[in-house]
Amino acid sequence: MKFDIITLFPELIEVYANNGIIGRAIKNNYFQLDYTNLRDFSENKHNKVDDYPYGGGPGMLIKPEPMFKALDAVKMDNSYIIYLSPKGNLFTQNKARELSKKDHIILIAGHYEGIDQRIIDKYVDEEISMGDYVLTSGELPVLMLVDAVSRLLPGVLGSDESSIDESHSNSLLEYPQYTRPESYLDLDVPEILLSGHHKNIDEWRRYKSIEITIERRPDMIKDNEVIEEFKKLEKKYK
Repeated sequence: MKFDIITLFPELIEVYANNGIIGRAIKNNYFQLDYTNLRDFSENKHNKVDDYPYGGGPGMLIKPEPMFKALDAVKMDNSYIIYLSPKGNLFTQNKARELSKKDHIILIAGHYEGIDQRIIDKYVDEEISMGDYVLTSGELPVLMLVDAVSRLLPGVLGSDESSIDESHSNSLLEYPQYTRPESYLDLDVPEILLSGHHKNIDEWRRYKSIEITIERRPDMIKDNEVIEEFKKLEKKYK
């Protein structure tokens, strides 16, 4: 898989692409990440890529000309073009899994008050929102999407099991995790995790996942069978 990012701040992308788990994954060719500086396609002597919106209003908009040229320079027949926008479909773990099957994803990092609608109409396959809030720069949500999708690719985390038992991976929030020491400042690791009884440990973790999800994100519980399962596990592990 390859990601291409159209950005005004390539230095932010470069820092991300050269550090941590993602940096190692790119170095080991588990996926590719490239970026294009939108200002390289400006015909303005000051490399300006924005202008005032027609009809008035606050802020500036990304102009169509440089964006058209940038997208034409990087898109291929199999490209899937995404614009990160507060108006888009909400990004979820299921969407991350869906996007991980794509061969080439182009991500537009917006800025100012957004981009000219003609860019969306001509090129964009999907608008995606990372949440119900507004940021000053599109680079952060773009990198969040890249991170969520790329970590699902084979080899990126070093183990296919690493991404299985996590929040949202099975429509539940993750269970509590503990490490050594067994006791610290009178705070103890739950005895069941020290028991070595793997079936009971798995059941307890399932119980805690459902419990935390019910408390914090009840909207994620779509199946009454999960509630019934929780009631049964609660009698055993509460």
